Amino acid sequence: MRAVLLTLLLVACVNGGFFSSLSDKVKKTFGGEGSVGEKLKNFTTAKIGKIKKIFGSTSVMRIHERLSKLKDKVKKMLELTPKMLAALKERLAKLRPIKHVQVNEMGDSIEEVNQKSEVGGYLFQGDIVLTEEQANEVEKDIDDVTSGNPRNRRQAFKDRRYPTTIWANGVNYYFDYNANPKLRSVFKKGANEWEKNTCINFKEDREAADKIRVFYEKGCWSFVGRRGGKQDLSLGRGCNSIATATHELGHALGFYHTMSRHDRDNYITVNIYNIKSVSFIRSFVYLRAIAVTTLFSGSYNGETVIVPNDVNYQETLGGPFLAFYDILMMNTHYNCLDKCKNDTRAANCKMGGFPHPRDCTRCICPSGYGGPLCDQRVPELANYYAFISPFPQHYYCIREKY
Repeated sequence: MRAVLLTLLLVACVNGGFFSSLSDKVKKTFGGEGSVGEKLKNFTTAKIGKIKKIFGSTSVMRIHERLSKLKDKVKKMLELTPKMLAALKERLAKLRPIKHVQVNEMGDSIEEVNQKSEVGGYLFQGDIVLTEEQANEVEKDIDDVTSGNPRNRRQAFKDRRYPTTIWANGVNYYFDYNANPKLRSVFKKGANEWEKNTCINFKEDREAADKIRVFYEKGCWSFVGRRGGKQDLSLGRGCNSIATATHELGHALGFYHTMSRHDRDNYITVNIYNIKSVSFIRSFVYLRAIAVTTLFSGSYNGETVIVPNDVNYQETLGGPFLAFYDILMMNTHYNCLDKCKNDTRAANCKMGGFPHPRDCTRCICPSGYGGPLCDQRVPELANYYAFISPFPQHYYCIREKY
């Protein structure tokens, strides 16, 4: 009897146009003008258009999706053994509480600025635009590490195209029409930081074949190394400091962040339990790399993410200066040290210092040392030694007590 009643009800619904009406409602909701489907499509189209306007292409979206799929592998790479976790908890208990007071409206770090500018989620290591080829390298490196066959991690970008990825004949740049006087000033001062400490020359030349377009766009970001042709470097709102300009130029010259270095884990531990989101985990993708600004970079709860293995160095993480090892690595990357090899006047620098490539009779000295040959202690820096330094505005000096 029940089956008969259900059959009669079904017939009535069909004859009464119930399913036809339901179908029309579904079509109206998800298709046609003003529908959810149309709104979703328009939103996606607008988003793609926005990304293309900012970065000049939509490749960052494709790379974003590719790297997001590596989340589980990355988390596995960062997992701590019970022994490491116990040691981490012991160090965390010794850390002194640090209160961070934000000074700038857009944030006091590149990471904060880019998150507020809504571009951070698309940028590698927080402020880098990868090419497809570089993304392939990242994926291969992750596969190698998770398979137990890691390659030596490098801070400087050297792929099969090196040395064509360096600016062997100097860096050409020009300012976009939207670059205001403040932006132009900090960029030139940032370029001077590299120029006065290396053999790399900078020249403003809009007509050069290979050049950097410096412009005002959302966020602070750059490509890594010389791509060939025109490449962008953005110093948007919140990026108008010499330290930020120096940092982004470091990427354009060929540097990733220092935490891509093979010896990173000798000095710090990444507390993955305080990482705030999948988007920040992507910052660790390049061979467990991290853009270090402070101990709290990427924290979802305001707690420590970057923990120095020696807690005495807690307050040395982050700093708005170009450190000795940044200068040494850049000079090495650009073969600047070769300029003094056959110079009989070259200074015999001590304590790891090296002859200045623009004046071989002078030395560039590690922090804490000075004098003509780096063999004199600087009194006010006597307890400090630049042992490992992350990158401009993401670097730190490690303090060593004597």
